Amino acid sequence: MTHTIRQIAEALDAELWGDGDLVIERAAEPASAGPTDLALAMSPKYAGDLDKGQAQAAMLWPDADWQAMGLRAAITVPRPRAAMAGLTAMMDPGQGFGVGIHPSAVIDPSASLGAGVSVGPLAVIGAEARIGAGSVIGAHCFIGHQVVIGENAFLREMVSIGARARIGARFIAQPGARIGSDGFSFVTPEVSGVENARKTMGDQGDAKAQSWARIHSLGAVVIGDDVELGANCTIDNGTIRDTTIGNGCKLDNQVHLGHNVQVGNDCLFAGQCGVSGSVKFGNNVVMGGQCGVADNLFVGDGVIAAGGTKILSNVPAGRVMMGYPAVKMETHTEIYKAQRRLPRMARDLDTVK
Repeated sequence: MTHTIRQIAEALDAELWGDGDLVIERAAEPASAGPTDLALAMSPKYAGDLDKGQAQAAMLWPDADWQAMGLRAAITVPRPRAAMAGLTAMMDPGQGFGVGIHPSAVIDPSASLGAGVSVGPLAVIGAEARIGAGSVIGAHCFIGHQVVIGENAFLREMVSIGARARIGARFIAQPGARIGSDGFSFVTPEVSGVENARKTMGDQGDAKAQSWARIHSLGAVVIGDDVELGANCTIDNGTIRDTTIGNGCKLDNQVHLGHNVQVGNDCLFAGQCGVSGSVKFGNNVVMGGQCGVADNLFVGDGVIAAGGTKILSNVPAGRVMMGYPAVKMETHTEIYKAQRRLPRMARDLDTVK
C-alpha cells in the first residue's frame, strides 16, 4: 500500500514541505528508515537518528529545520500521537483475511448476515444471530444464539461471543477475547466465613465449612459503538441485569469485567485490570495497568487511576488515584516519601540514649 507524502499530509491535515510527490511505502523509525519510508522523528530527541537511516521524508515537529536534516520532504504535526492515529490507519496492511464465506464456516440457517460480511475458516455463527454489513469474522470465532453485532465489526481469530450479547457498530475484538461468560457468583446455604469477615472486617465468627451453590447468569452483555477489546479480555454476563460497556471504550489485553459491571462512555482500561461484580463507572475513566476495583463500588466521571491502584471505596468524579488502598495521588506520593525516610528515622532513634 503506497501513498504520496502529499496524500498523507492532506489526510492528516498536516503541513507539507518539499517534494509532495515522493512515494511512501511504510512508516519507520529514523535509524532504520529506507528511501521509500516515512521516518517518524516527531521530537528533536529522535531527529539525531535520521543520519543513521536513508529516509528522504520524515514526520517532524512544528518549526523543525527539515532542509538542514538533508530531507527532500517533510510533514510537520503539532500533536504527534494524534497524527500517529491517522497515519497508522492509512498504513495498516491488515491481517490478510479473505473476502466472503469460507467453506469450512458453520452458519445456522436462521442467522442473518449483512451485505459484504466475511466469515473465516472454522468460524461458527449460531441460531438467530445477526451480523451487520461489512463485518469481518475471523477464523475459529464463535458467535452464539441471538447475538447481534453492528456494522463494520472486526473480530480477530478465536473471539467468542456468548448467547444474547448485543454489540454496536465498528466493534473490534483482538484474538481470544471472550464475551458472555457466566459471572463468578456462588453462595453457601448458611452464612459463610467470608460474609462474616466482610461484615466485621476480619472475624469469620463460628461459620462452618460449606459447599458452594451456583447462581446462574440470566443477563447478557451489551456493548456500545466504537468499542475495542484487547486479546484475552473476559466480560461476564450479568446475573439479572446486563453487563454494559458504553460507546468508545477501549479495553487492553487481559482486562476482566465481572457480572453486572456498568462502564460509561469513552473509558480506557490498560492491561490486566480486574473489576469485581456490580461496579459502576462514569464516563472517561482511565485505569492504568493492573488496577483492581472491589465489588459494588462507584467510580465517577473522569477518574484516573495510576497503574497498580487498588480501589476499595467509592471514588468521586475527577479524582486522580494511586496506591493500595487507593488514595489521592498527591497523598500517596507523600506517604511514599515518608516510607523511604523510615529506615533513616529508625537508625536515628537507635542513637537516642
